[in-house]
Amino acid sequence: MKRIGRPVWLAAGVLFFALGTAGIFLPLLPTVVFYLLAAWCFSKSHPQLAEKLYNHPTHGHHLREWRDRRAISRKGKVAAILAMSASVGFVWLTLGWPWLLIPVAVLATVGPWIWTRNE
Repeated sequence: MKRIGRPVWLAAGVLFFALGTAGIFLPLLPTVVFYLLAAWCFSKSHPQLAEKLYNHPTHGHHLREWRDRRAISRKGKVAAILAMSASVGFVWLTLGWPWLLIPVAVLATVGPWIWTRNE
């Protein structure tokens, strides 16, 4: 299999960074998750960009905690579970059955995984 080149990793990092930045302003769009993906992509293309994210004054702490200890703060866990729960209600009100099963399945599988991560 051919290795992915640096320009592809850089482009993916920029995309995830843009999505994470949009998540600051749009509810239910995660910020830190996309910044984690951006840092990972940047580490494969331009490590200095990854370090900028890890040293970010607001989100850097969460990124470093995940990188170093695979830890999610209690506040982050609660926010993630509440956002997933809200999406269940939103899908139920807007799309109804059977689409409701998708966010329920995500909450049932990802929710416990998030809750059991280190703090």
